[in-house]
Amino acid sequence: MTTTPPLETAVLVQAAAKRRSLFRRLLTNPQGAVCLVFLLFVVFLGLSCSWLAPHGPNVTDLSAVDASPFSSGHLLGADSTGRDILSRLMWGARQTLLACVVVLVVSVVLGVTSGLAAGFYRGRVDAVLNWVSDVVMSTPGVILLIALYARTGSNIVAAMAVYGLIVAPSYFRLVRSVVLGVRSELYVDAAKVVGLSDRRIVGRHVLWAVRAPVVIQSSFVLAAGIAMEAGLGFLGLSNPAKASWGGVLQEAFGNIYNNKAGVLWPALLISLTVLALVLLGNALRDVLQSSAHSRTLSPRRRRELTRQAQEQRQSTTTDPAAAPAEAVLSIRGLRIGYPDGENSVREVVHGVDLDVRRGEIHGLVGESGSGKSQIAFSTLGILPREAVVLGGSIVLDGKDLLADDQQLRAARGRRIAYVPQEPMSNLDPCFTVGAQLTHGLRAVKKMSKQEAERELLRLLARVGIKDPERVFRQYPHEISGGMAQRVLICGAVASNPDLIVADEPTTALDVTVQAEVLELLRELRDERGLAVILVTHNLGVVADICDTVSVMRDGRIVERSDVAALFESPAEDYTRELLSSARRVEIAEV
Repeated sequence: MTTTPPLETAVLVQAAAKRRSLFRRLLTNPQGAVCLVFLLFVVFLGLSCSWLAPHGPNVTDLSAVDASPFSSGHLLGADSTGRDILSRLMWGARQTLLACVVVLVVSVVLGVTSGLAAGFYRGRVDAVLNWVSDVVMSTPGVILLIALYARTGSNIVAAMAVYGLIVAPSYFRLVRSVVLGVRSELYVDAAKVVGLSDRRIVGRHVLWAVRAPVVIQSSFVLAAGIAMEAGLGFLGLSNPAKASWGGVLQEAFGNIYNNKAGVLWPALLISLTVLALVLLGNALRDVLQSSAHSRTLSPRRRRELTRQAQEQRQSTTTDPAAAPAEAVLSIRGLRIGYPDGENSVREVVHGVDLDVRRGEIHGLVGESGSGKSQIAFSTLGILPREAVVLGGSIVLDGKDLLADDQQLRAARGRRIAYVPQEPMSNLDPCFTVGAQLTHGLRAVKKMSKQEAERELLRLLARVGIKDPERVFRQYPHEISGGMAQRVLICGAVASNPDLIVADEPTTALDVTVQAEVLELLRELRDERGLAVILVTHNLGVVADICDTVSVMRDGRIVERSDVAALFESPAEDYTRELLSSARRVEIAEV
């Protein structure tokens, strides 16, 4: 007797739990649940027709010719030969299910396999498979199926297999485009470095990335398979001895003047099934993507937590007079959590208080995962979708931005601006630098395009760009990372905000450009009286530019002080650890 090792057992249990969670999440989606129930009902009717159908597919009742719906013994009526329409639709579901399975299997096997090979290996393999795909796509599908009928007769399996071959290029092009993007990711290179074979890399990393697009494409292919099978039956190319949805529709359409209701049932069944497949594919794609990226709370639990946070804000409204008079922004009791299951939340920011004064550069420093960026993102209202604000307030001019989404939207881009960590990824490669800056400025200020361009060219020169007109016409890939960061700083200050949130703005830059960007932020602060929240893990940056610093650890501010006092005599052990670690790094670099 063999026993399963404990580790393997744990992995199997975890995989089963994940599958159950995925299915449960799909059922909590109203659209997905309704479509799934309908499709399962159709499948059940098709598989159970042998013992549930009132009559056989070709049993005729001459006394019921063109019987109307809900007549005796014929719930949906009968056709021109007295055959029960409900029974024929149930028996025809078998033919439809078979057609769907054949189309899906052939197209997925051929299209996904060739797309993986072309995207991963590229070169000659990609060129040959692309040529084959183009040839297949240029083939007129309906004409090919009609020609096939002349050779094989009404062989629905052969016809649907050929249709699957015709559809396969849609999978090929979709998968190839995704794999081309995934292949250049660093984690794929890392898998090669550790010695994984191409087969394992494709099966473990690349194939996992294409599952969601393949799922949604499969829903369209299944819907197209139903439509094609029904179309062939409607054209009379199916086997007349076997019931099919297209055959029922063809017979009803030919007898429409004698029995108008007969056309309704097959047309309605085909339409609803196609619609349900497409909507189910969209719902399943959303579930797959959400389960791959993060855990999610149940909607009921999220509404409950949001209501509790609103009640807390109402009961503990921040008094504007309690904040320093010179404070631009006051944060009180901010708590942020993330899902740790469908009904549980893991709190990552625990009751943070923070005041940012006008003309002050306030540094938020701490190790990775301490909650620095969570505070910055909550100030901007750009927390991830799965994040939940559990309590607290963010007050700007006496108004709580967390309590009023309209106030937050009105402040964002006008009163509060943002300088991101990755300058190149925050510029759209499809538009020139000038087009993006102009669009952003005109969205928050009422001015003509010419006025906006003049103002932006002046600001580009101010932030140290030597040839503003040339940069204004260039695309993001044509400028350097340091220049891109200056462009983003220009866009941030163009609306003349009161506060700038800079999330590690120098991390992606080299040392000399870092110093220039920091000096630019200091000069803009002095010129415009800006308040700045600077999120960083670099204590050298803090010592160079910040006036005040808050040290964070595990979602809490453990120490707050002037920069000079903090470096001379830190009060907390954790702060001393950070300072000593930074000194050791500096010595090692020297």
